[in-house]
Amino acid sequence: MTETTRPARRRLTVDRRREELIAAALELFGGRDAEHVSIDDVASRAGASRALVYHYFGGKQELYVAALRSAAEQLESRLRPQGNGRPLEDLAAGLASYFDFVEGHAAGYAALLRGGPAGREDEVGEIVDGVRRRLFLLIQRQMRVAEPSPVLRATLRSWIASVETAGLDWLEHRDMERAKLERLLVEHMTALLGVAARHDGEAARLLHALTGDRPG
Repeated sequence: MTETTRPARRRLTVDRRREELIAAALELFGGRDAEHVSIDDVASRAGASRALVYHYFGGKQELYVAALRSAAEQLESRLRPQGNGRPLEDLAAGLASYFDFVEGHAAGYAALLRGGPAGREDEVGEIVDGVRRRLFLLIQRQMRVAEPSPVLRATLRSWIASVETAGLDWLEHRDMERAKLERLLVEHMTALLGVAARHDGEAARLLHALTGDRPG
């Protein structure tokens, strides 16, 4: 079925129809820039009328923001502390949950990180930043860090950026086993902490707690 071939309409509840429109929007926004997706594209993909999309969302920018909020809420629901083992084991378990979302909701993940249409950058930025703050707090809990030093804070945020980039790269190429990528990112965390430990006592103590390597 092509994008211009509209499936037969079905009678759906208000919430279910809205969910289907959001799912169709995420699929399209995840595959190309928002500026290149039209309301007609979304309506066709969802098997709905153009007027119905406007009825629910008012316009493409409102639909885009609603779709990103949906993706963010789904991802944030996965970001829960594990707390069942050693910090590195908990970090690995958290990464597995994160990549469960990346793999199962590829379009939503891609749309969330691609950036929004002109005029809504602030609103889209708040959504993405909210997910990053939640992930940062999760890592703090996993690492048993109450209040990170400036060096440690910058290190953890750098690692989050690496995870996001790795997720997008993996979705684009799929030429590495997911488990291998997750192990790589756990080792990347310890490597970053190794550099930070040379500049910050708290990072050195955290590295020792994670790996058993004594601060130098």
